[in-house]
Amino acid sequence: MRFHCQVMDLIAGLSTSTRALAARSTMPILEGLLLETCAQGLRLTCTDLALGIETVVPAQVSEEGRIVLPGRLFSEIVRKLPGGEMELSTNDTFFSVIRCQNSRTNLAGLDPLEYPELPQVEDGNLVAIPQNALRSMIQTTCFAIATDETRPILTGCLLEISPEEVRLVALDGFRLALRRMPLGQNIEPTQAVIPGKVLSELAKVLPDTSEPASLNIGRTHLTVDMGDTRVVTRLLEGEYIRYRQILPEDWQTRVKVRRADLENAIERASLIAREGKNNLVRFHVTGEQLLLTSNAELGDVQEDISIYLEGKDIDIAFNVRYISDVLKILADDEICLRFNTNVSPCVICPPEGDDYTYLVLPVRVFNA
Repeated sequence: MRFHCQVMDLIAGLSTSTRALAARSTMPILEGLLLETCAQGLRLTCTDLALGIETVVPAQVSEEGRIVLPGRLFSEIVRKLPGGEMELSTNDTFFSVIRCQNSRTNLAGLDPLEYPELPQVEDGNLVAIPQNALRSMIQTTCFAIATDETRPILTGCLLEISPEEVRLVALDGFRLALRRMPLGQNIEPTQAVIPGKVLSELAKVLPDTSEPASLNIGRTHLTVDMGDTRVVTRLLEGEYIRYRQILPEDWQTRVKVRRADLENAIERASLIAREGKNNLVRFHVTGEQLLLTSNAELGDVQEDISIYLEGKDIDIAFNVRYISDVLKILADDEICLRFNTNVSPCVICPPEGDDYTYLVLPVRVFNA
């Protein structure tokens, strides 16, 4: 195999593909990066068997071939090259020579026949979603994925697709994140639970473009095709929690507030809250005011925030981190908080529409 390419193009491809590189695997071949020539140039592939990423890099191929090189070492070598154009050539014993300006590096490779092929999803459900919209949905739900492995199904996000809309849902027992996006495609309703770690890596790979990503959802695997890059992941097995039963349909108290005002107040209150035993912040909602307080042995804080209130006054307490996590990922100027009682979930949603819904469980305290 022999090819020429620009160092910066190869670095970009490595940054994408090596997100699926296995670390300290019992199968040494999985710690390698598969390089193979193709009609578009050079294809880079990494997989840890749960996640696979392949991406194409522009290259001038003078001799076709395939090789597996040590993934992390090869990436570090390329990143240290002086820049401009580089050449990589291999021989029949999988020995490679990397040349760039006055630099030459020899690197031993492995037989590409030992490298596992990425799974193919056949007869799956196909759906096209704008890449920037999919990235935004992931970034605004992943924070609510459970990290406790005792309930493996909650370590993933539920992807629900119908002809009318796409939903992405995450919950960890203390909060729920739900994002919706209108769809309008003639497809069969389907759903899948995608590992949270995979979604986090996918969000980093997805570009900020309205070009569609093609999702192919099979029984055991999902592929996301973004043109030059394809991501393949194994889906989580099991039935996801019936989250619709958790969503409150009615409310007794509805508060409209400027998001920035509430977020800034929460950030200041969190400085005191984190010094306490329970990391608590309390909301005292009455009239046109939300009084936010936090107390600890080292001190206390009080914040007055102007609001528009519909319904009953309420006093309620939360773990400050769970409220702060939601406010950090929202961009709306105004948001709505809906309450029923001081022991039922708070719903955070837009003043108009239903693009997102977040639930945060309160903390039961005396005189909350």
